[in-house]
Amino acid sequence: MKKTITYEEALAKSASLCSLSEKCISDIQKKLLSWGINSEDGEKIIGRLLQERYIDENRFAKFFVKDKHRFAKWGKGKIIHSLKEKGISSENIQEAIEQIEEEDYSEQLETLLKAKLKSIKYKNAYDAKAKLIRFGLGRGFEYDAILDAIKKFDIEE
Repeated sequence: MKKTITYEEALAKSASLCSLSEKCISDIQKKLLSWGINSEDGEKIIGRLLQERYIDENRFAKFFVKDKHRFAKWGKGKIIHSLKEKGISSENIQEAIEQIEEEDYSEQLETLLKAKLKSIKYKNAYDAKAKLIRFGLGRGFEYDAILDAIKKFDIEE
């Protein structure tokens, strides 16, 4: 049987988690639930973490966007979807997404697609483009951005 923890222990553990890396409200709610904390105490803990700025959804969104764009190489669509799933407000999402520089975004997409083109087998240019489009969409990039990047490639038949 899993040992439940006290309110004070949960508060301390939550604060410690938030100190290690950025967390959003939904991340902490899941943790509190897994620790067997009731919803009333959970709300108090989250309120306290917000008050003491251990949790800041705007800050979380900005770090999340930077991390997923730079390291996971996700497109804006996938990032936005993930943030919405975490319950981040549209305003915070929009503000965080705006920090991605368009030139950097386009270069990253081109680099990803070039690498993918080298690794795929294709029958003709149409087949190659279709595979690159599917790959780009799966990564969360916009259809038009993918097409613009593919136009720069010289795909051999």
